[in-house]
Amino acid sequence: MQNDTGLETQLKDAIQLSHAVWAVLVERVSGAWVLRAVSKLNKASQNKLMEHLSKVAVDAWLCGSLSGGNARSANLPKELNLGVGRFYAFPLAGTSRTLLVGADQLSADGQRLWKLTASLLAGRNGFEAQPFVPDLQSGTAFNLPLAIEKILGAFVQTIQCQGAWIAIRKGDSLDILAEWNDATARGKSLQIDANPILRRVNRGLAHVVVSPGQPNWDNLPHGAFKPGTNFWACVPFVIGQRLIGVVTVWRQAEMNAGELGQLNELAARMAPSIEVVVTFSEMTAHLRRLGLLNDFVLTVSSAQNLDQIAKRMFGLLSRSFNTELIALFLRSSDGRVARDYRLIEGKLHVASVALEGHAIQPFLREGRLRRVGDSTSDALTLFHKDARSSLIVPLRYRGAVIGMLVVESLLTEAFSQYDEHLMVVITSHLAGLIEYTRLREEAEGRARGLSLIHEVVQQVIGSTNKREVAQITADLLAQYFKYDLAMILLLDDEQKFSIQGIGGSQAEQVKRGLAGGGLIQPEGITGYVSQSGQSMLVNDTAQEKLYKPIKSWAAGSEICVALKEGESILGIIDVENREPNAFTHNDLIAMESLAGILASVISSSNQYQKLQDLVRQLRATEVELNARMEAQRSAENRLIQAAKLAAVGEMAAGVAHELNNPLTTVTGFSELVLEDFPSGSEHREELEMVLKEARRASDVVRRLLDFSRQGEQVRARANLNDVVKDIVALTRHLIHTNDVHLRVLIDDTLPWVFMDHNQMKQVLLNLIHNALQAMPSGGELTLKTAALQRGERDWALMSVKDSGIGISPADQDRIFEPFFTKGEHGGTGLGLSVTYGIVTDHGGTIEVTSERNNGSTFTVYLPI
Repeated sequence: MQNDTGLETQLKDAIQLSHAVWAVLVERVSGAWVLRAVSKLNKASQNKLMEHLSKVAVDAWLCGSLSGGNARSANLPKELNLGVGRFYAFPLAGTSRTLLVGADQLSADGQRLWKLTASLLAGRNGFEAQPFVPDLQSGTAFNLPLAIEKILGAFVQTIQCQGAWIAIRKGDSLDILAEWNDATARGKSLQIDANPILRRVNRGLAHVVVSPGQPNWDNLPHGAFKPGTNFWACVPFVIGQRLIGVVTVWRQAEMNAGELGQLNELAARMAPSIEVVVTFSEMTAHLRRLGLLNDFVLTVSSAQNLDQIAKRMFGLLSRSFNTELIALFLRSSDGRVARDYRLIEGKLHVASVALEGHAIQPFLREGRLRRVGDSTSDALTLFHKDARSSLIVPLRYRGAVIGMLVVESLLTEAFSQYDEHLMVVITSHLAGLIEYTRLREEAEGRARGLSLIHEVVQQVIGSTNKREVAQITADLLAQYFKYDLAMILLLDDEQKFSIQGIGGSQAEQVKRGLAGGGLIQPEGITGYVSQSGQSMLVNDTAQEKLYKPIKSWAAGSEICVALKEGESILGIIDVENREPNAFTHNDLIAMESLAGILASVISSSNQYQKLQDLVRQLRATEVELNARMEAQRSAENRLIQAAKLAAVGEMAAGVAHELNNPLTTVTGFSELVLEDFPSGSEHREELEMVLKEARRASDVVRRLLDFSRQGEQVRARANLNDVVKDIVALTRHLIHTNDVHLRVLIDDTLPWVFMDHNQMKQVLLNLIHNALQAMPSGGELTLKTAALQRGERDWALMSVKDSGIGISPADQDRIFEPFFTKGEHGGTGLGLSVTYGIVTDHGGTIEVTSERNNGSTFTVYLPI
């Protein structure tokens, strides 16, 4: 802010006469308000006031006052604490300046006084109105944005408007370089052919006027319109038959023919000045870029290493192209990774990135120069966020592409064909310099790596102690490369990674930090390398998401390499340094070479362990094979059992038919004879025994028939719990008379099953009778239902558990065979066979578990 003593005196006197509190003179420059003079407002209050003026609404209010030439007033927010409740704006006619006066209330006389002061200031020599055509012979001619700002000021002073902007042509687009009361417009790039209005102006080289309701009102290229805006005009700047730019204005009231003529006349007078300014700007850029070659020779060529080369190169390109969106990619000798150099917030950042899948890989393969004028229209994603244009230039050395240099800009069409030629010359020299420097660094690094490998081989060859090998290697790594930390981690007997060797200046500190374990984190760098087997070079751990710091130690850079034998990972080498960018690709190559030697040594010491593992595997296979054979024998037994049942069923049917008729005859005649025998006859008792045995034989025949034929089946979805309840009601008295305590455990949530209700009753009744026979002296009987999952199916379970004499292991394999019975209770041996047949016919299974004198449990499984 430049103060004028006479001006301050005038402001001070006016404050005193009008009873105001303070006054300032502000000017709008490049879309922002700047203080020019201040009276009775301290520095802190000045900052608050200027922050208030930067708000969009306040800026638009002041711009409206300037463009209309009318005084205005508005309330001030109380939180500003500027000592007054209102401030008044008195514009200086013909300028971009206005007087701001702070007062709670200005009288009419006070307002007239300030209007007079503004009029006097507008006529002063120090604040004369901007000339109709700005003086472009001064330094303004070399500052394109400032010159265009002054030209726009001339339009705003000539034509009263709500807002305006000027755009200068660049290729096929128009770049907005100055705006009035439309802060969002500055920096916008408008494609001419994409907009019908701009396309019409370009072809006709004449102004276009649009009002609401007309077809093109919705196609206006840009404008911060207020409610009530009813007029928009676009006037071209033309040199010969060539469009060099446009000026657009908008307002509420329509322009008359005289005003439009005045606007066109002013545009015609301004066009040569704009042409001169644009030409001077391009010449300045041309001369500045020519100096780039000279600066390259003087500064870049004297760099001692790759980082210095990149840093100096980026500085030259940034000044020449006015951008920090610069990147350099150098491909490694093996083509797996690339060294990525970038400017981030003015600082050089270096990282090694995998080339596979990286955005630069297609450009390296293509190996040709690319100039992108507008990434949106070219449907191309550039290397920097929000970049619109780009120069991608290959670095060639002896015909091979060794890298790419990328310069990008936030503006469209920021680079010309001349820039292409300039960058080709620069990169041709740069490629040779980079390759020479890289070869020198690689030679030094490989010599150091070979010395280390030779020393390791001398000391560890033939050793079978893995811990000793690892510790020697870690110590040598720290000694040769001055690493802050070098660790060798190997798989232990539990297949977990543990530190077998550690060296470096931070070794003891890291040991204490790792007392609780946790070096190998699955989501960390060591975890990634131990799982994938891929090497990692991290130049800046702060930028690497996988990096997890160790307690009491945080590295700046890290190399992690796997020890591999074929596809197997035996361990990892992890080296770290407290400083970022401490490692190069040569260090990575040295670590990978060492990892190959170390893996061979470790592999030799692992051979005995592998033999032991093989023996254990063979034993496990033997156990598994025996289990499978046992399962197969069980399945075969079930098949044999089913075959027996089928054979017995056929035989039983024949026997039953043969015996049924004679038994019927014996039973019938015995009953008739008994009716004629007197009650006291000596042969009556024998005849009753004949009848009893005949009936018992008939019962056996009936059971044989039941066993041999399926009978009529009626299957439906039913509740297994209902079967249990029905049978319990039927047998409760029998169970009680046998001195047996009954427990019933029913699962009320048991799903229904598809079954024959009567057959399931028979199954449960047979099992209960079998259990009662096993408890001649009484005991406990438990009935249970439940649902469970076996394999991939859901099953309904019904079990009968007794506390009886149990079944011997030898008998358990035969209890479901027909006619198998121990004979203690006079059974036929068909009950369990019939039960087995019914259950298997329902797609289920029945299993028995029993111990002598500890009872038995029969469990029926039916599919749900």
